[in-house]
Amino acid sequence: MSMLLEVSGVSVTFDGFRAINNLSINFAEGELRAIIGPNGAGKTTFMDIVTGKTKPDEGTVIWGERNISLLGMSESKIATEGIGRKFQKPTVFEAQTVRQNLAMALKNPRSPFDVLMHKKTKHNAERIEAIAENIGLLDNLTRIAGELSHGQKQWLEIGMLLAQEPRLLLVDEPAAGMTVEEREKTTDILKEAAKTRAVVVVEHDMEFVRRLDCKVTVLHEGSVLAEGRLDHVTSNQTVIDVYLGRGHA
Repeated sequence: MSMLLEVSGVSVTFDGFRAINNLSINFAEGELRAIIGPNGAGKTTFMDIVTGKTKPDEGTVIWGERNISLLGMSESKIATEGIGRKFQKPTVFEAQTVRQNLAMALKNPRSPFDVLMHKKTKHNAERIEAIAENIGLLDNLTRIAGELSHGQKQWLEIGMLLAQEPRLLLVDEPAAGMTVEEREKTTDILKEAAKTRAVVVVEHDMEFVRRLDCKVTVLHEGSVLAEGRLDHVTSNQTVIDVYLGRGHA
């Protein structure tokens, strides 16, 4: 399995606080990975660095088989390279239907002329329906997005990212605020998505991580503390001391 993203020796300091400390972490093509750790461990800052929102003080971030450096690239350029990010709070077009949200997100030519001349092609309609089926919203395509439940809005946003056909999907705490049934459905959606791209999930909910059934990376004070299957990392005494023992499980 070839490497898709290689983060090496990355550090970043905010007002004297070292949020990321010599972090090295790699992700393979088509890999599903969970990242856990206490608050302030650097999980969100790591995603900010990969997506171009935050510039590190040192280190390298290398992407794809062409070994492109993501450092210095704009957020929009990184997105077009194939890195999609879902934030904790769902951001969908509330006044539009589910179908319209997915249609706007489809990976199509994006020049002003292309947008003006956009036609409802059969191919696009099939893509929208396939994505809607994957995210459990096929029966909700004509519903206004603002009417959806919190969990359904999260699924719609994941669908909108999938419509952009990213090679790497970064997902921040998708289980927050969901019912048990919604959390189970979300793990299914992410596992299915990981069959065709790399998916990295930052999460606090240990049951959610267990259902993902994937490799887990534990961050602490901005660097990797432990890595492996969930049972392996949660039996690590240091992980228990700095994370699980604080009631974060």
